[in-house]
Amino acid sequence: MPSPTLADKIAKIIRTDILAGELKPGQKLVVADLKERYCVGASPIREALVQLSWSRYVTLEPQKGCWVAPICKNDLSDLFDTLSVLSRILLVKSIQHGDESWELEVLTAFHRLSRLQNHSDEDWHSLEDRRQVFHHSLLDGAGAQRLCEFFNQTFNQVKRYQSYAMHQRHFTPRLDIDTHERLMKSALAKDTEQATALFEQQLTDHKQQLERALDLA
Repeated sequence: MPSPTLADKIAKIIRTDILAGELKPGQKLVVADLKERYCVGASPIREALVQLSWSRYVTLEPQKGCWVAPICKNDLSDLFDTLSVLSRILLVKSIQHGDESWELEVLTAFHRLSRLQNHSDEDWHSLEDRRQVFHHSLLDGAGAQRLCEFFNQTFNQVKRYQSYAMHQRHFTPRLDIDTHERLMKSALAKDTEQATALFEQQLTDHKQQLERALDLA
C-alpha cells in the first residue's frame, strides 16, 4: 500500500474537523484560510478538497468555491435508508457465518457500551463511539469487506449530524440499553427475524433523535 501523500493527510484532518463540527455545515472553505489553519501550501489543500468532494464531505462548484456539505432532513433520511438496506444484508450474513470470535467481539462491545448507560452529557463522544462499535461488531461476522466499508462510509456521514445535534441546546442523546441487550441476545441466538427488526428499530430511533435536533435549530 503506498504511503499517504500530504494531500491525503490534510484531507483526513479536514474530514476530522468536519465530523467534529469545527468546520460547520454550509461553511465556505477558502484556500487562503485553510493554508493558515493547517500550515501547508495551496496545492495540497486543493487536492484534499477534491478528495473530500468525492466522499461528499464538501461541495465543490467550479468558479464559485467550496463549502462544507450542508445538512438537511432529506439527506439524513437517505443516509438511514442506505444504512437500513446494508445492515439487514450484513446482519443476516453475520448470524449465518459468525464464529466464536465474532460472538466474543459482540459480547465485548456490548459490555463496554453498557458501562455508559448512566452517561452524562460530557460522555456523548464515548457513548456514540461505543454504540457504533457495538453495531459494527454485529455486522463484522458477515465476511463482506466491501459492504462493511460502504456501511462505515455512510455511517461516517451520520456523524456530522450527531456532532451538529450535540451542539443544540436541550438535546441529550439517549441509550436504551435494554433494547441493545435484546439485539445482542437475538443475534447470538441466531434469531435472524428478531435481530434484524431490533437493528432496524435502533436505526429508526437514532434517525428520529437527529431529526428532532434539526428541528431545534
